[in-house]
Amino acid sequence: MHIESARPLLPITIILVTSILILISRKRQNIREFWSIAGSILTFISVVSMVPAILNGNKILYTLSTIAPGISLNFRVDALSLIFGIISSLLWIFTTFYSIGYMRSLKEHAQTRYYICFAITILGAQGVSFSGSLFSLYLFYEMITLFTYPLVAHHQDKEAYEGGKKYVVYLMGTAKGLFLPAVILTYVFTGTLDFADNITDGVFTKGVDNVWIIVTYVLFIAGFAKAAIMPLHNWLPSAMIAPTPVTALLHAVAVVKAGVFCISRVMLSTFGIELLHRLNLGIYTAYFVSFTILVASIIALTKDDIKARLAYSTVSQLSYIVLGVALLDSPGILGGILHIVNHSFSKITLFFCAGAIYVATRKKKISDMEGIGYTMPFTMGAFAIASLSMIGVPPVAGFVSKWYLLNGALGIHNLVIVIVLMVSSILNAGYFAPITFKAFFQGKKVRWAKGDIKEAPTTMVVPIVIASLITVVIGLFPQFFVSLIGRLLP
Repeated sequence: MHIESARPLLPITIILVTSILILISRKRQNIREFWSIAGSILTFISVVSMVPAILNGNKILYTLSTIAPGISLNFRVDALSLIFGIISSLLWIFTTFYSIGYMRSLKEHAQTRYYICFAITILGAQGVSFSGSLFSLYLFYEMITLFTYPLVAHHQDKEAYEGGKKYVVYLMGTAKGLFLPAVILTYVFTGTLDFADNITDGVFTKGVDNVWIIVTYVLFIAGFAKAAIMPLHNWLPSAMIAPTPVTALLHAVAVVKAGVFCISRVMLSTFGIELLHRLNLGIYTAYFVSFTILVASIIALTKDDIKARLAYSTVSQLSYIVLGVALLDSPGILGGILHIVNHSFSKITLFFCAGAIYVATRKKKISDMEGIGYTMPFTMGAFAIASLSMIGVPPVAGFVSKWYLLNGALGIHNLVIVIVLMVSSILNAGYFAPITFKAFFQGKKVRWAKGDIKEAPTTMVVPIVIASLITVVIGLFPQFFVSLIGRLLP
């Protein structure tokens, strides 16, 4: 059943108003930060308010403007929309509290610009979540890129500008040179940019030449460079020059999740399962991203800088999501979409921990972190939990999504994908386990006790601990998200 309602505009409106209030309060630090907190909480509430309708099997639709026949600025809320909408709005709350402690501790400049750009980036993420057409999706996708550039280049030094330049060239270049042509081709061949009503059929009719369908599909996959699929991944490690809350935004909250969300949406709602099956595009996509899963994990093993290791971990983990959807069977799709949730909470915890370590010790190298668990037990305990989730160890969240992914691969009797999933989990353990071991089982307590090292500010540590505990809760009680995603499946 379709419900015509403007409710998808509510979170977007709240964020826009929040941005204006932050600007007005730019000379009053406490008030400015209050608006960030209030806006993030209200946004999350407005998104969650749409859950009952979707769980009841409905879709919420709203058309704001019709540009031409088949081209509309419209919105659509379904199970896939809500997954990304819930995660991006909830983690905005966590990141806002964390940012207050981080930005104040390091006395960062341009904090008003920082909070405004952060808010508008979340607005873009909500717009991507609730887009009802490729036209809407493209506009909000580009909005995310524009407003994250000032965040990536926040430090305004040579290294920051270089990282920001690469970021913009990769993301806007692929969006305009590949994503936009794919949108145009879709309109030429189908006469519409709206998403299909279900994930089985898609919008392409049987009269369209298969060669052009394949060309359009490849342009879409390559055009979503935010998904960081190799070889279009290099912008992500370069963006690590940004402040840690920004890297958390890039990796867990909005940017890369927008990339894999867009790929999932286009695969399921533009091409559809039947067409992808018929042309074998799903399995070839799974093989293609398997390369990224394995190679990025191997590169992560070589990195001593903790943020660089986490960056390549992200490159690898994102492709799990694409792989799951590309399997085109229910367990695989469920596992892939569920990994959006699980990776978000786990990876934001890991980046938060990296930022807390830097604030407390000014250290970035893993080799310098022997015994740090003695003086930062909450931070490193949370790191250990989140890393177990990334590896896929029960009962933490990552185990659930990897379990469904494995079942998806077994369901289509594909031994290659099964091996990829197993080998990648071993590699995950190879680059995460040594960090926890070094923190708690190497070095001496006295090394840290003699200094002034202690946990980061409470506003940073509390979000870290809560986010890590949520990964355990989701691992033990995944039913809500499994049930929600189940409304999407045929």
